[in-house]
Amino acid sequence: MSILFALLFLERKWAVISFFGKAVLAGTLAGTLGTGLGGVFVAILGRPRRRLLCFFLSFSAGVMLAVIFQELLPEALESGSISLTIFGLIAGGLALAAAARLLPQGTGGTGERRLLRTGILIGLGIAFHNVPEGIAIGAGYASGEKLGLSLTLALALHDIPEGMAMAAPLRGAGKNRLRVLVWTIIAGLPTGLGALLGALFGNLSPGALASALGFAGGAMLYLVLRELLPEAQRLHSAGLSSLGAFIGVMVGIIIPYLI
Repeated sequence: MSILFALLFLERKWAVISFFGKAVLAGTLAGTLGTGLGGVFVAILGRPRRRLLCFFLSFSAGVMLAVIFQELLPEALESGSISLTIFGLIAGGLALAAAARLLPQGTGGTGERRLLRTGILIGLGIAFHNVPEGIAIGAGYASGEKLGLSLTLALALHDIPEGMAMAAPLRGAGKNRLRVLVWTIIAGLPTGLGALLGALFGNLSPGALASALGFAGGAMLYLVLRELLPEAQRLHSAGLSSLGAFIGVMVGIIIPYLI
C-alpha cells in the first residue's frame, strides 16, 4: 500500500513538473525562435523591404487579435469574474507600456560604434520586454495546453520583427552573421522566465487564472494597438496593413482547430 501511495505521489509530482516544464519550454522557444528568425532574415537577406515588413507586422497583429478575443478573454471570464478579468487587462496593458519605454526609438548616426550601441540597447529592451510576453504564455498554459500553444505561436510571430530591429544595426556595425544570430537568440531567453511566472500565478486559483489571462490579453492588446498596427501603417500603407491584419485574424481563428 505504501508503494502505491508513493507511486501516486511521484506521478502527481511529475505531472506538475511536466506542466511547468512545458510552459517554460514554450516561452523560451517563442522568444528565441522569434527573435532568432528575425536575426537570420537580416543576417542572410539584409534589411527587409518596407512592404514585406508592413504586411508581416499587421499579419502578426491579426493573429494576436483572434487569439485574444476567441480564446484568452472568453477563458478568463469563464475562470473568474469580469472585474478580475478587467483588472488583469489594465495591468497587462500598463506592464507592456512600461516595458516598451525601454526600447529605444530610432537609431541616429551612421558610425559603427553608434550602430553597435543601438543594437545592444534594442537587445536589452527586447529582453525586458519579453518577460510580460512570457507571462502571457505561462498563463495560457495554466488554462490549457491548447491555449498555451496558440499564444506561443502568436507571440513568436510578433518577436520576428523585433529580432530584425535588433539585428539590422548590429550588422551595420560590422558584426558577423553568427554573432548577430547568437545575440538575437539570447534576447529572447527571458520569455521563458516570464512563462514560469505566468504558470505559477495562473495555477493558484480560478480568480488568479482569470487575472493572469486578462493580463495576457491586455499585454497583447497593447502590442497590437500601440506598436504593431501603427508601425505597419507607417512603413507602407493603411491598405496593405489592413489586408495583413485581416488575413492574420482569419489564420488566428483557424489555428486552435489545427492544434
